[in-house]
Amino acid sequence: MPKRLSLPDYLPYQLSVASSHVSTLITRAYSDRFGLSIWEWRVVAVLGGSEPMTGQALVEATAMDKVTVSRAIRSLIEKAHVSRAKHDTDGRSSLVRLTEAGRAMFEDIAPAAIELEQALLDGFSDEDIARLKSVLADLDKRALDLASPKA
Repeated sequence: MPKRLSLPDYLPYQLSVASSHVSTLITRAYSDRFGLSIWEWRVVAVLGGSEPMTGQALVEATAMDKVTVSRAIRSLIEKAHVSRAKHDTDGRSSLVRLTEAGRAMFEDIAPAAIELEQALLDGFSDEDIARLKSVLADLDKRALDLASPKA
């Protein structure tokens, strides 16, 4: 007899719910104070660690679709948190970077994000945290493998 689907026990659902709860918690750290959406925060966070980047590189780094990244960039430009300039070597793309105000905002939010992560993981051993990160990386790789077209 085939296994029956029980949504509360279904791993993809559990991951989605946990991700949603964690994202909602983290959103409070920057949404109220800086008026950022979760999508905008992801772009800012990625740029804060490795800028400048093309829109396509941001799509890959944030695991968000092209339309969502484009909207986030447009909104961040309107808020003067990022700027976009022509790419020196690739005329078809542009480079996105944090403005001075965007960098200051990132530097202000980053410690709060790290603090929140520490609070979230409080009570877990270093081994538990390492194992969780390893399992999540393995699940991500497996999902990407299953989603890629067969050669």
